Amino acid sequence: MLVEIADILTPGEAARAHAALAAAPWIDGRATAGHQSAAVKHNLQIEEGTRLHQELGDLVLGGLGRSALFIAAVLPFRVFPPLFNRYDPGMNFGAHVDNAIRQIRGTPHRIRTDVSCTLFLTPPEDYDGGELVVQDTYGEQRVKLPAGHAVVYPATSLHRVEPVTRGSRVSAFFWIQSMIRDDMQRRLLFDLDMAINGVTAELPPGHGGPVALTGVYHNLLRQWAEVA
Repeated sequence: MLVEIADILTPGEAARAHAALAAAPWIDGRATAGHQSAAVKHNLQIEEGTRLHQELGDLVLGGLGRSALFIAAVLPFRVFPPLFNRYDPGMNFGAHVDNAIRQIRGTPHRIRTDVSCTLFLTPPEDYDGGELVVQDTYGEQRVKLPAGHAVVYPATSLHRVEPVTRGSRVSAFFWIQSMIRDDMQRRLLFDLDMAINGVTAELPPGHGGPVALTGVYHNLLRQWAEVA
């Protein structure tokens, strides 16, 4: 399930993050790549653990916490601390699948990467190319979003970043361990949640339908969720 999520960051927050990153030192993006990904990864990255990395990571996490759509689509249990990358002209990331397990730097903690997320920080008119291309059951989905908007998709997906041909593309990227491991179950719960919101808005107050459907939602969540 691929879901585009608007306004994880406000335009002002996205602009401040972009400006801070423009003045930051960058390292080779292969520092966080697996063995096979390193062969097709050609970008730059902010070093983990720096003050800027932590401050901007907290900014992104705050935005995620405000987004009801993100929570509904992902049902997060743990979120990997956001990373930040840049693609200059000629840079790209070839087709790959994200590592199944990620170690959180400086801690003994690991997360299972159920869902991948890219949060765009550069306005799309400021660069050419750089589309995120995700393979799913309906073919290729090409994603290039306004600054502050994000896309989430199964980490099992084969995906790539097209070469940038003008300007620079700056983004945050990270992974989520969901309470719901299975993508089809997450999709069903998301669709049910959106349907509940729709009928609640259309039916008169006190109607029993939304209450009954909400009970079904929570009983399915109770049956499927992993929270340990």
